[in-house]
Amino acid sequence: MKWWKNFIEYLREVKVELKKVVLPDSKSLWGSTLVVIVVSIILGFVVGGFDLLISKIFSLFTR
Repeated sequence: MKWWKNFIEYLREVKVELKKVVLPDSKSLWGSTLVVIVVSIILGFVVGGFDLLISKIFSLFTR
């Protein structure tokens, strides 16, 4: 039954830590979401561009 006491203690510690969590306000959350979307689109184009470049270079050597 020692594991049960350890589990209960763990849950108490989780409760204490969850009280420290501060959720962002709506404006901050939308701003962060927009940054993530824009960076994802930019990185998608960069990776796509490198993929296209590498495939063109590879096709030159495999003809």
